[in-house]
Amino acid sequence: MSSVIETVRTLVMPILNTNHFQLVDLEYVKEGSSWFLRVYIDKPGGINIEECALVSDLLGEQLDAADPDPIPQAYVLEVSSPGAERPLKNEADYQAAIGEYVHFSLYAAINKRKAYEGFLQQVTATEVTLDYKEKGRPKTITIPRDQIAKARLAIEF
Repeated sequence: MSSVIETVRTLVMPILNTNHFQLVDLEYVKEGSSWFLRVYIDKPGGINIEECALVSDLLGEQLDAADPDPIPQAYVLEVSSPGAERPLKNEADYQAAIGEYVHFSLYAAINKRKAYEGFLQQVTATEVTLDYKEKGRPKTITIPRDQIAKARLAIEF
């Protein structure tokens, strides 16, 4: 599967660069009996449906023309925005999220919790600092980055 992802990355990056879009994530997954190739794109100010359709059309043409076929089985191509709860995948994502409301799922509990939501205050190479509320009281926690299983923007309620 990683070879499919790398091939798709090679094909989609020139399309995204030409249109000044960013690649957020690529997935090639089997769900039930169907395979899905998902391409998540964005740009400052957000991506719209027409822009997703453009990338889908151009990438679909590239995939159809590739020889040998990088994806021999049938699959569904989906190009979309990462949405309001965009994943934080790389250093640039983390830096851009400073001051934003985020959700962290952890590999192991810290202070008896495996998930935290709050405002991201600081990011270093080894840890993040988060302001959150526990039972209505403001608190701050520093979480080692190697303990973060998943990170994403979140919607504050």
